Amino acid sequence: MLIACGDALIDFVPTRNADGREAVMPAVGGSCLNVAIGMARLGAPTGFVGGISTDLFGRMIADHAAASQVELGLATRSDHQTTLAFVRIVAGESHYAFYDAETATRNWTYRRGSIPFETVEALHVGSTTLVNDQGAAETTALIADARTSSTISFDPNCRPNLVKDKPAYLARMAGFAASADLIKMSDVDFAFLYGEEPYQQRASALLEQGASLVVITRGNNGATAWHAGAGQIEVAAPAVEVADTIGAGDSFQAALLVALHKQGRIVRQQLKDVSADELRRALSFAANCAGLTCTRPGADPPWIGEITWRW
Repeated sequence: MLIACGDALIDFVPTRNADGREAVMPAVGGSCLNVAIGMARLGAPTGFVGGISTDLFGRMIADHAAASQVELGLATRSDHQTTLAFVRIVAGESHYAFYDAETATRNWTYRRGSIPFETVEALHVGSTTLVNDQGAAETTALIADARTSSTISFDPNCRPNLVKDKPAYLARMAGFAASADLIKMSDVDFAFLYGEEPYQQRASALLEQGASLVVITRGNNGATAWHAGAGQIEVAAPAVEVADTIGAGDSFQAALLVALHKQGRIVRQQLKDVSADELRRALSFAANCAGLTCTRPGADPPWIGEITWRW
């Protein structure tokens, strides 16, 4: 099984009403839930760990996840309200306003011993859950238990408007990166975390401290990956008509993990031994899945039947 742990929320995505005026449409989202849904839709056995409300929006989230065949037995249901995020597109980038006080996601706690990690090939973490102290502490405890048998995947998916103490946040993200086997981030995330440092310099440092694979996505410019054995690999982004970019990075992450899983390269030692050709195919698959997500509004990852691919 592949597992994603973190945020599950409702995005209110921009649209237009019949009169052409601005409006918003509710859509199930949350970076880590999106990753879980993306993995499940691509045919991997997938579970989600995190807090999901029993309110109206929480039921939307649970129904959406179940329809995509995500296992929710490891999630925690509560009567805390659902996190809401309002989205605006500015210069092609999604900007978010979060309403996240005392929510089911914020109040999630890790139940030690509740996850049979011997059956979990990979655990993915990241995004808004790691901004607050409790979410970061609970996820750290989860990773400590998972690392003995599971590959750790990490995407900071930074939300600067939620960060109140940037030095503390940077230190926290550095800690999660140090515990990860696979690190993926967008060029926007990289700039927030590392400023103008060259990509390769930071990737080399992350590989030296223990990561097996570092990937930076760059929108229309594709993605670049660094691997200790396979070297540096670049893949192009597909040419698509973009509806919005919401969930594109999550679809990339999900597809990359599934491709490595299908190739038999997701387990830690196998990931260390992945070949350049295998990695290029996995990255290209991920880029194409992200591109398809961009063609439709909201976080709507592709199903395996929509993608023609040879592993």
